[in-house]
Amino acid sequence: MTLDDLLATAMAVSEAARPIPLGYFRKPMEIVDKADLSPVTVADRETERVMREVLAARVPEHGIFGEEHGRERLDHRFVWVLDPIDGTRSFITGMPLFNNLVALLDNGVPVIGIVDTPAIGERYHAVKGRGAWFNGQPITTSGCTSLARAAIYRAGHAPEDAAQAARFERFADQGRVNRYGYDAYAYALLASGHVDLMLETDLEPYDYLSLVPLVEAAGGVVTDWAGQPLGLGSTGEVLAAATPELHSQALALLRQS
Repeated sequence: MTLDDLLATAMAVSEAARPIPLGYFRKPMEIVDKADLSPVTVADRETERVMREVLAARVPEHGIFGEEHGRERLDHRFVWVLDPIDGTRSFITGMPLFNNLVALLDNGVPVIGIVDTPAIGERYHAVKGRGAWFNGQPITTSGCTSLARAAIYRAGHAPEDAAQAARFERFADQGRVNRYGYDAYAYALLASGHVDLMLETDLEPYDYLSLVPLVEAAGGVVTDWAGQPLGLGSTGEVLAAATPELHSQALALLRQS
């Protein structure tokens, strides 16, 4: 199976997912708290079910790591990582910046990533080594090399570990613009040159693996807080930057004692 075939499958998965949450958006629905107290809805479960149906029809031998319906064949060469509704809190409160996320790992390395924001009709996708696109048009990061000049977003859960929280808060007064929130959508903005730095923690693989090809193919750098590549076994800490220079400055700030 060629990379083009795999990309076509990824796009088909994302396209199938797109209409499902829109059928529930801003309408009454059941909301259940999961064990980690994050909310899940019937829309999350239904969306992932449809995504898995596409994979079952096209690549039944591949592995799947999904948020709502578990894990299958993670020892296979190709593993799909699915987040049916990234930004569930945005979704259930009427904020249109929720996404479906699709990643493909090749022997553990993210090679295809999609961030689709159905409520506003935006899709960002990337293929490792081939570039990144927004609604079919090529995109690149901003080229920002200065932490002092960076537009910074921080997101995710507030760190529970005191030392980790202190490192997170070092970025609260950095940059020319500093904002909080918006989940995977902020990484799409980083890949397209509007945001320069993104810092996040306490994530799961389905939250971040689709973002790796997108940021890297657009010219940026994305790692954990120790500067290591992201994979299924990463800690859940994510640092994404528009350039290697900016990434290095952010890592230095994280490493200060």
